[in-house]
Amino acid sequence: MEQPPIWLTEADTTSLIDLSGAIAALESVLKDEAGGLAESMPKTHLMVGDNNAMHALGGVLHGEGICGTKTWVNIDGKSATLLIVYSLYDGSCRAVIEATALGQLRTAAMTGLGTKRLAPANIEHMAIIGTGKQALSQVAACAAVRPIKRVHIFSRKPQKRAALAKQIREELKELEPVIFESLEKAVSHVPLITLCTNATEPFFFSKHATAGAHINAVGAIVPSRVEFGEDIFPRCDEIVVDTLTGVRTLSREFIDYFDGGKHSWESVRSLSSFIKEDTCRRTNTDLTLFKSMGMGISDLAVASQILKSCSGKNAGHELPTRRRMTLPLKAAE
Repeated sequence: MEQPPIWLTEADTTSLIDLSGAIAALESVLKDEAGGLAESMPKTHLMVGDNNAMHALGGVLHGEGICGTKTWVNIDGKSATLLIVYSLYDGSCRAVIEATALGQLRTAAMTGLGTKRLAPANIEHMAIIGTGKQALSQVAACAAVRPIKRVHIFSRKPQKRAALAKQIREELKELEPVIFESLEKAVSHVPLITLCTNATEPFFFSKHATAGAHINAVGAIVPSRVEFGEDIFPRCDEIVVDTLTGVRTLSREFIDYFDGGKHSWESVRSLSSFIKEDTCRRTNTDLTLFKSMGMGISDLAVASQILKSCSGKNAGHELPTRRRMTLPLKAAE
């Protein structure tokens, strides 16, 4: 008999997995992707107004026996994301998950993995550029894989810089937040820089990056947004992305530089290939870049772990059993 699906709220999901668990889940699924056991649908979006977009992505985890899709619309920075998980065995719906927190968690976890593989070892300070809703989790992800002690903070709005510093002091007590009033000072001599903004024009250029630094770029995930300039690419000894398809179709930074034949896409590698080969940052490296666009299997990786954690915990809210109905081909009398 088909089991009824469960509805998992934001409170359910955040009680069932943490950042370390999400990083581990992603690393495992990316190994599966490299081995052909996981695949993402091409991500798509539709602009629905000035700087607002509707999004859809999904994927399949053959090893876990699930597939699913995540959809949301971003209106002035607000969204109500839903992830729907299906069984590969009988096509039934296994879960509907409120996925705003899940999405932030997997985005941060992906940054954690990129940092783990590419950032210099034993670094103790970083810079976060951008102070929106993703910023705190982005800092936490870097601190989960490197011994970070000090965080440089910069964004356009002083009140948001102060708010993020307060969050870091309260929630990541081992870190010291330091607010800067300019980008140049915030990133000067910093070995790890995470860009997490909604910028529509490039603001981070080669002159801002100290030799030997690693850059995470996670904010610009649609063609209307751009964070860094083209002069970053020639200095990069490694250019790594979460999804090759995603950057080729949706990243303005990559499209402008690599399309047209002047520069080879062969220099761009997937993070799953890095993990498959157990590759890490090489010595004597100038810059490394990790670009994260978001992909369906990363959401499913976290969802799969959440569903496993549900077992025996009476978590979630059972939805009605689906009933097949005859079509209303005639008007009711």
